[in-house]
Amino acid sequence: MTAIAAEPTARGQVVIDAPVSEVWACVSDPVLMAEFASELVSCKWLSSGAPEVGARFSGSNRNGWRRWTTTCTVVECEPGLRFAYTVRTPFKTLISRWEYEVSSVPEGCLVTETNWLQVPPWFIPFAIMITGEPDRVGLNKANIASTLANLKRYVEEGRS
Repeated sequence: MTAIAAEPTARGQVVIDAPVSEVWACVSDPVLMAEFASELVSCKWLSSGAPEVGARFSGSNRNGWRRWTTTCTVVECEPGLRFAYTVRTPFKTLISRWEYEVSSVPEGCLVTETNWLQVPPWFIPFAIMITGEPDRVGLNKANIASTLANLKRYVEEGRS
């Protein structure tokens, strides 16, 4: 198993005018978060259907005509603070870790989305072939910015 890289490979932040509890309920719901993502098309719970350590969900992804699925396992779940999961290929290869942190700020809530790529070197050519993306770090940075902007719009427009 590949250890988490010390430094994240992609990170983004956004301030949302909403309470931490409301935003945490969103980021800890992968089914809902799929609505805001660029590559992630849909998610479904494979186990409990609740955000808790050990819960599993599948993700259906797309990039152009390419399609692939992953299996994710919740590895951290601290209500009102952090939700994190690891991502594996159908071949059980660990490829990344995603994490959402929420904290209170005077303007509402600060959300930080972080990714650590954990793709083993031998799998990189396969990952590029499957996803069609040679610059995974660059794409993840762009996708994080888009996801957070969409989350902000969803939460703030839902409150008006």
